Amino acid sequence: MHKISHLSLFAAAFIVCLISALPLSAQAADVLDWLEQKAAAVKSGPSALVNDDATLLTLEPGETEMYPKPSPDARSLLVVVNKKRQAWVSRRYAENGDPANIVTDDTRAFDSIRWRDNGHVYFLSERAGGLGLWEKISDGEGMLRRLQEMRGRYTQPVLLSDGSVIAVRLSSTSTEPQRRAHSRKHDGFDNWSIPGYRSELVHISNKGVHVLSEGINPSLSPDGQWIVFAMPVGRSAHIFRMHPDGSEMIQVTDARSVDVQPTWSPDGKWIVFTSNRGHPDMRHKKRNNWDIWAIDAEGRHLTQLTLNSARDGGASVGTDGRVYFHSDRKVSTKESSARDIKRAQPGFHIWSIALPSAVGP
Repeated sequence: MHKISHLSLFAAAFIVCLISALPLSAQAADVLDWLEQKAAAVKSGPSALVNDDATLLTLEPGETEMYPKPSPDARSLLVVVNKKRQAWVSRRYAENGDPANIVTDDTRAFDSIRWRDNGHVYFLSERAGGLGLWEKISDGEGMLRRLQEMRGRYTQPVLLSDGSVIAVRLSSTSTEPQRRAHSRKHDGFDNWSIPGYRSELVHISNKGVHVLSEGINPSLSPDGQWIVFAMPVGRSAHIFRMHPDGSEMIQVTDARSVDVQPTWSPDGKWIVFTSNRGHPDMRHKKRNNWDIWAIDAEGRHLTQLTLNSARDGGASVGTDGRVYFHSDRKVSTKESSARDIKRAQPGFHIWSIALPSAVGP
């Protein structure tokens, strides 16, 4: 396991992004054939998938990057950057990973920023004297507009089409005084467990706050009809989905593993998530191996997308057919030299891998 750089923040921006849309013309048989082939390779042992052909995308001197979020047109990525104890949200070009501009250095944005459209983002901020959800132009310039006032301890907001918000509300489970969750020293890879806090999904509207379920890492389906999220169950965590009003809850995954950071494919057929199910160790976190997995919305056709001894997480897929994720896998000397960098900063960087043609656009 490679060492990662220290992140002094609750967690870097959440996944909240999506696997690439399956084209309408793609035949289901082709997709299932691909999934079955991948599943068979996983069963045959690690050597079958030891080379997942991931390509390094972002690499800047002294920086680490996490939680890529592609814009709807897949031309830009939002990433959370950490450098010398400073952090900010950067917009990068999806073509080559080069920096375009700083979007914001607001610390509350690190665990909350998402795309609203190709030119605008939204994120949590405590500007103007209290917590709120704010909108900003993605080039970092221009005015900010408050979309929703939010009173309480919230993170991981999802803006709905009617202007209401699904968010994670944190409730302290400790009698000891605690600092705000987003400012706690935290390993940036784990954005699903917050020591001393209980997390629940709530719906915030002009009618008030309605509790939906225990859970974390919410993601809205493309048609707006479903929320997929992770829920802790003992030492495990499973993927669930439900309607935004909390009705018709369905458990999607069920294993002695930690399944977290789920996101939807743009057509709503697939759910991509981070899991240790390949090599789970429920008692010793550092012994787990984290990879990117996919499953269909009905809980079938489970398959592994990446396989590496490093930690892969925070996956999203653009409409360009590329899977974007962060990983602390080793950067080779050749990869560093290609970027005119003598030595890559140890820790997380953004990598990408092409979806097989059976499921790509």
